Amino acid sequence: MFEKQIMIPSPEEIIAERPVPKELARIKKERDKLAIDVITGQSDKFLVIVGPCSAHEPAPVLEYVRRLGKLNERVKEKLVLIPRIYTAKPRTRGVGYMGMFSRPDPEHEEDTLKGIRTIRGLLLGAIEESGLSAADEMLYPENYAYVEDLVTYVAIGARSSENQMHRLVSSGIELPVGFKNPMSGSIPVLINSIYAAQSPQVFKYHNWQVKTGGNPYAHAVLRGRVDNYGNDIPNYHYETVMQVMESYANTEGGLKNPSIVIDANHSNSGKRYEQQVRIVEEVLQNRIYDRDFKNAVKGFMIESFLVGGCQPHDIVFGKSITDPCLGWEETERLILDIADKI
Repeated sequence: MFEKQIMIPSPEEIIAERPVPKELARIKKERDKLAIDVITGQSDKFLVIVGPCSAHEPAPVLEYVRRLGKLNERVKEKLVLIPRIYTAKPRTRGVGYMGMFSRPDPEHEEDTLKGIRTIRGLLLGAIEESGLSAADEMLYPENYAYVEDLVTYVAIGARSSENQMHRLVSSGIELPVGFKNPMSGSIPVLINSIYAAQSPQVFKYHNWQVKTGGNPYAHAVLRGRVDNYGNDIPNYHYETVMQVMESYANTEGGLKNPSIVIDANHSNSGKRYEQQVRIVEEVLQNRIYDRDFKNAVKGFMIESFLVGGCQPHDIVFGKSITDPCLGWEETERLILDIADKI
């Protein structure tokens, strides 16, 4: 039984309430092209998708993004920095804090309508204050329409990459969409997800039958895997990356723009957030060692916030309330190091 609580306006109605100003739309279009050019190989710059595990409150996220915007001025000739502003949080057991989309205030009850409006304000504010447009996770495909005019990169999580609707909606997105390998680590499943997203599709979406042309910018994100006993197994090493590239090449019908982004946290680090620095360094060394590896790996995902670690409740300003993150000082050093070694 469903108890109806709040009528949610359509994406068109919400966007009409707070449309994107022309100047911010221009900035986002430029940022979109920078990210697309990395995936297609038109640019030799490197993606760094970096920010908190989940955006639980606007003020610390905007402070983080302001700092990232200033740092961007120092590295923009080599890196494309994309702030990670993830507004919906998947939960392994289906309970707990599920992100700003449903709970704009983590200390209060769910309010989806307020959440949607808060997210649009946050994403607009991020572009306005930093000149950077964000990455977000498409946890609920039908909700993507509320933010599609504000994000530059879309992530599909490990629990979602096998889902048919995520694959179909991704086929109509004209931006880089990163599919994480499923929790099992199956590379065939990952490649099938990318193939589906790159293919034209016809399906029902928001009360319409829609037709897509396929998304050539869909690509792989390696985030480690979990074995049958719950152990975290990394998959950022040289051998796995080259196996994924071989799978790209051997896919019947072909895949466009074979690319890999390395998620430095999650099962790659065993959620030991400080290990992200070591993992990034190993991947950078492999890019120096092998040209094929360098051509394959186009970016990193890094979990980072103002204050390192995590907390169970929103007490310390700029500290994650979900997975632990690198602090700002470590993040700044790491990003400068990436720029030096690209």
